[in-house]
Amino acid sequence: MSTRPAPLLAGYGIRFARPTESGAVAALLARAFADDPVMAWMIPAADRERGIARYFRLAQRQQRPRAGAVRVAATGGGRLLAAALWSGPGCWKPAPVRELAVLPRYAGIFGLRGMRRAGEVQNAMHEAHPQPPHWYLPSVGTDRGLQGMGVGSALLAQQLADCDRLGQPAYLESSNVTNLPFYENLGFRVTAEIRLPGGGPAFWPMWRDPDPPAGRPTRRDASGGSGERRRPTR
Repeated sequence: MSTRPAPLLAGYGIRFARPTESGAVAALLARAFADDPVMAWMIPAADRERGIARYFRLAQRQQRPRAGAVRVAATGGGRLLAAALWSGPGCWKPAPVRELAVLPRYAGIFGLRGMRRAGEVQNAMHEAHPQPPHWYLPSVGTDRGLQGMGVGSALLAQQLADCDRLGQPAYLESSNVTNLPFYENLGFRVTAEIRLPGGGPAFWPMWRDPDPPAGRPTRRDASGGSGERRRPTR
């Protein structure tokens, strides 16, 4: 499988987000996640998009101290087309002191009922999170009207190519079943289906083994087996 970026539309490229763009990144991701089942389950319907934007502003603050940080697809004029939050190996979980410091702000976003649900989501994700070192993709989104044009693939392919070069796996959770084929085309495989309690929606952990460099035997070639990727040890 190749992780070369999809052909770029004229006038944009992939780069790290600037600190001054945190609001624009949050607004873009809020639009991308406006219909996300898990977000809809956690955040009250009233002014949901604004609540999601507030959530992603906080998520970026938690993310920026980590290796990889925030990457964007952006035009030369500064318009953001897609954004991805990455964490490097061993850096996926914020320090407890950082999590405690932002709890009051998360409570203001989710409200009483949503905060309980957000805690259930976090607990389920932490329990499912694999232990082997890996790059973690907690959130990625493409702006409205640009899905299916290769922008999201190009944004992720840059980091995935680095994963292949370094021999490092990657991991994410998809909260929308319709997005599974998109990630599968990038080499991810579903490892489980996890349904949230109380009739909540499901999410799907997905793991990606690095592609070997050209000339190195693939797993199938080396083993003589079916080449089916194993699920990560948890």
